Amino acid sequence: MPDQVTYGAQLTRLAASRGDDIAIVLAAGGGPDTTMTWRELEARANQVARLLADVGVGQDDLVAIAVPTSLEHVITTFAAWKLGAVVLPMRHDLPRWERDRLLSLASARVVTADWEDAPAGTISTSDLGRTVDLRASALPDRVPKWSHVLATSGSTGHPKLIARPTPGVVTADAAVAVVTGGDDDQTFLGLSPLYHANGWQGAAGALVGGHRSVLMARFDAATAVDLIRRYQVTTVIAVPTMLLRIVRLPTVSKNDFVSVRRAVQGGAPLPQWVARAWFELVPPERCILAYGSSEGLGLVVATGTEWLERPGTTGRPANCDLRIQDAEGNVVPAGTVGEIFLRSDNPGPPFVYLGAATPTPTADGFRTVGDLGWVDDDGYLFIADRRQDMIVTGGANVFPAEVEAALSEHPSIADQVVIGLPDDEWGHRVHALVQPQPGRAPSEAELRAFCKNRLAAYKVPKSFELVDRLPRSDAGKLNRGLLARQRIAGY
Repeated sequence: MPDQVTYGAQLTRLAASRGDDIAIVLAAGGGPDTTMTWRELEARANQVARLLADVGVGQDDLVAIAVPTSLEHVITTFAAWKLGAVVLPMRHDLPRWERDRLLSLASARVVTADWEDAPAGTISTSDLGRTVDLRASALPDRVPKWSHVLATSGSTGHPKLIARPTPGVVTADAAVAVVTGGDDDQTFLGLSPLYHANGWQGAAGALVGGHRSVLMARFDAATAVDLIRRYQVTTVIAVPTMLLRIVRLPTVSKNDFVSVRRAVQGGAPLPQWVARAWFELVPPERCILAYGSSEGLGLVVATGTEWLERPGTTGRPANCDLRIQDAEGNVVPAGTVGEIFLRSDNPGPPFVYLGAATPTPTADGFRTVGDLGWVDDDGYLFIADRRQDMIVTGGANVFPAEVEAALSEHPSIADQVVIGLPDDEWGHRVHALVQPQPGRAPSEAELRAFCKNRLAAYKVPKSFELVDRLPRSDAGKLNRGLLARQRIAGY
């Protein structure tokens, strides 16, 4: 199409029109914030693009970016797009065996990383810094077949790449506009790291849309609130763990969030008490609860106002059709838990997995990523959990997310995760790993009594384990499967 604008060309346009306006703020912690203007971002992206071109990166090649959240990460992203390349944002701190498996799947033309044992040909951030003497003028415009691919291993521990066949071209996405408000002149704060879909949307996604982006090198609740206040952030994108830590700050108040027009939550079910506490800080009509996936099957959204009318919902479809099916493929009635299937309104080709079999759609085009949920009579979706995380104990189904939500209300608990462990009597037993607040370790009897007041008897954990720290990623994720396997091997 002659009027299409690539992501690389979009940055050139924004640099010409916005010039010395701030494009990015980086709060690295331990020092003053760093800023970069639109003109500087354009120049640095062009210079790094010339380095990438010198090492052989061309159209549709894959560039893996495995550095922490930083200006270098964003610069390299746009540099790759300038060449028509595909970006793979990946965790910089993966163990070597996992990192190497992922890179073998990616077949990246080049990797940007600061690993001590980096493979030959890896470009370091020091190498990026030495490009400041290269030409900063724009390069010939190229369209990548995919803008980016995302890496995931879910709870299985087996890495795969998710490729959504959307080229790096600026489009008007009505569903995204519903989530972000679609206003001009916004300032985004994505609290997740840039390898996570939420962090990506708050950085690269915001910048492509012409919005300012505030980045955090590492999430800290108090710092996040300070950034919202100082930079008059209009759009906040977070996962439930981050919202929980913010609402637990002793001095947080609604005065900290007067600039916020949209507070977007996604990534996991939100405990109801956290939602209600959040609505005390940001008016519910400005809050968006979203359900989607990196595969781009569709987006389901609710405002906080809708949530208060139907506590626990994640809303109705914004750009897709939705239905719930049982294991035999039958559509189940309202109120019945089953597998969530979505059919996107986008007529284009679907996502593909690299490194795993891509799920086959139903005959009429619905797809699933294995999440479980139910809808009410008005078509509002409620998330139960992922099928692979469900615990069958004594013949009854227990969803870890529900038990974790109950435990999260305990004032002496800082974090929690629930897994299923083999049990001779029950088949599997519900086992809770609990990270106490400093100096406030609750007893097992106290935790069991607390849960009995909030859960049906069969959902109450049969065993508890206190841990110093749960191994969450910077994106707030845990690998339940790995935690279970470690404990099974130890018993």
